Amino acid sequence: MDIYEKLREVLDRHISGAPKSGHFDEILRTLFTPDEAALAVHMKFRPQPAAKIAAVADCDEQTAVKLLESMADKGIVFSRDKDNVRGYALLPTVPGLFEFPFMRGDKSPMHDKLAKLWAAYHEEALGNEFAGSTTPFARIIPVEQAVDAQNEVMPYEALTQMLKLSTDFAVAHCACRATMNRCEKPRDLCLMFDQAAQFLVSRGLAQSISREEALAVLALAEKEGLVHTTNNSGDRLNFICNCCSCCCTILRGLTELANPNAFAKSRWLAKVDENFCIGCGVCEEERCPIGAIVLEDGIARVNEDRCIGCGLCVSACETRAISMKPRAKAVEPPASMAQMGLAIAKEKDRLEKFLEMMS
Repeated sequence: MDIYEKLREVLDRHISGAPKSGHFDEILRTLFTPDEAALAVHMKFRPQPAAKIAAVADCDEQTAVKLLESMADKGIVFSRDKDNVRGYALLPTVPGLFEFPFMRGDKSPMHDKLAKLWAAYHEEALGNEFAGSTTPFARIIPVEQAVDAQNEVMPYEALTQMLKLSTDFAVAHCACRATMNRCEKPRDLCLMFDQAAQFLVSRGLAQSISREEALAVLALAEKEGLVHTTNNSGDRLNFICNCCSCCCTILRGLTELANPNAFAKSRWLAKVDENFCIGCGVCEEERCPIGAIVLEDGIARVNEDRCIGCGLCVSACETRAISMKPRAKAVEPPASMAQMGLAIAKEKDRLEKFLEMMS
């Protein structure tokens, strides 16, 4: 079997998936040298020492370390130092192989080539594979100040509180806007936390920032009308993407692929008080990312089935005619990343293969 097809099959054991495609085959050939691919097929999604990977791959450790370090520097495998031992792990397609090589903000013919290939792969196969389970991988977080203080806000919805759980913060360039290039929104707004942040900073793929600077990034994203999305679990933040509907891989799963499981909507819903609405159209024309608000007879109307609960309309409404109210039937996120992963693996009928790759 061709080594790149073998690598694709290994990557396809992850919950994110790696469906077969000529576009993805070319992506792998662009990212991995033949020797790197031959070593990567023996890796798992949990970090392992170079010596162990080399033993399984039947190659000498020095050669393995050289190849692993090369892949980590390119952002196509993950590395972590623990107890004075460096471990290496495969990265899934999303988030990982797609995003990390773009995060430095490099512009080169290779990155232009990858941008076109990833865009085509998302439309052809990856978009629906990534969102191919009832339990979504990502969820929307509402703009915090858009939620009335009188309403109960769950801990996982309050970004200022969730950020207190993290110790390491990094900001990087948005791979989605780099690949799609459909808008002029700021690109250096991708936030990563803790182990992912440590890895990206150590490889020069992201910039280390403080908690306060992370909050400033979120404030800028809200001002620019970008949607906060993160991992669909209630324990910790792994990432926060600040998304536009024209470029974002996650949002385009709904806006372009019409996949209802593209992401989990927030527990909140936009409501309009007709007594205060002046029909300015800002919510419809500038803020709603998925076309859930329209003006009818000079009044803003919300399509509740379509509203994702991001709160961007609320934060821009000068007359305070729009507010966020709890949904009648809200779905709580899985309690942890582990629970989310198991749920998705079961729904995609790949639990055994996934657990083997995580052992």
